[in-house]
Amino acid sequence: MTTVLDITADPRRLRGRGALSNAAGRHERERRVLFDDGWSAPAEDEPPPLKTEVLIDTTRTIIARNNSPDISFQQSINPYRGCEHGCIYCFARPTHAYLGFSPGADFESKLFAKPEAAKLLAKELSAPGYVPKVLAIGTNTDPYQPLEKKMRIMREVLEVLHEFRHPVGIVTKSALIQRDLDILAPMAALGLARVALSVTTLDRKLARVMEPRAATPPRRLETIRALKQAGVPVAVMFAPVIPALNDDEMENVLEATADAGAETAGYVLLRLPLEIRDLFREWLEANVPDRAKHVMSLVRSMRGGKDYDSHWHTRMKGTGPYAEMIARRFHLAARRLGLNKESRDRELDLSKFRKPVQTGHQLALL
Repeated sequence: MTTVLDITADPRRLRGRGALSNAAGRHERERRVLFDDGWSAPAEDEPPPLKTEVLIDTTRTIIARNNSPDISFQQSINPYRGCEHGCIYCFARPTHAYLGFSPGADFESKLFAKPEAAKLLAKELSAPGYVPKVLAIGTNTDPYQPLEKKMRIMREVLEVLHEFRHPVGIVTKSALIQRDLDILAPMAALGLARVALSVTTLDRKLARVMEPRAATPPRRLETIRALKQAGVPVAVMFAPVIPALNDDEMENVLEATADAGAETAGYVLLRLPLEIRDLFREWLEANVPDRAKHVMSLVRSMRGGKDYDSHWHTRMKGTGPYAEMIARRFHLAARRLGLNKESRDRELDLSKFRKPVQTGHQLALL
């Protein structure tokens, strides 16, 4: 049994992080909370900041598969578990509870890396019965989060996909993806790669507290330009849409990203499953206390009176008058800006898939 300790006794330790607490995950049997018993350090002493810890994930498989009826991909890869970007709204946070950690600060400070990902991928793609389908990367945690700069797991995965001529769709909010344009550009030329940039706001102040370690909005626009210039099809995801917080920026975000070179666009309504609900409410009260109740009231109006509704097909867009208004605004803006002239889910080329000849495979010469 794992016991998770709440580290919020001194919030200065969480400076620069998204979550404001570290409550135990839903599977833990114990809860511990720090309190001041009079023996703590003087208030004027600056406590050490929360450090990021990297753990090795020894998974034996790398391709995850799903049959969700409202998701456009069937298989995906996650080079990392947890994400240092620290986005408070991240719907992947609850997955850390399965590992015995908190979906709060642990999610963004205790990261699991998969250094064998590329080798595992090459093995799975080489399996006799493997049938190629578009691989999605970045649908759970960002493959280009800060740790990638050092570990380069995503780059190794891309090298394997390029070697096998395997199609890939990537979602990120990081400018680090520009590092891999030398691989992505030739893959895109073969119809094997596309990228979606998540742009949630153009307000640097809001981005800093909502997505503390992600690229700034100007850097994301710059990344869209770089991808476009390199010939990589690029989309923009205005996600999540948060009522009374960033939804008023929808048209401006779509216009700025279209000007930068985005060809297609999509949006996803804020999702608050499991522990995210309390983490997000806590964040609202701390950062926008004057709007917190209004934001949650509008969220519930789009979720059938609840904080979250997980039903297929409506969980991404919501229901009700406010959700319908957001949908109309999005489609009108996209049409005006010339976005989505082609399907956002246009097919990548599966026909070029090949299994490279391995050294020592003599039968391949016949």
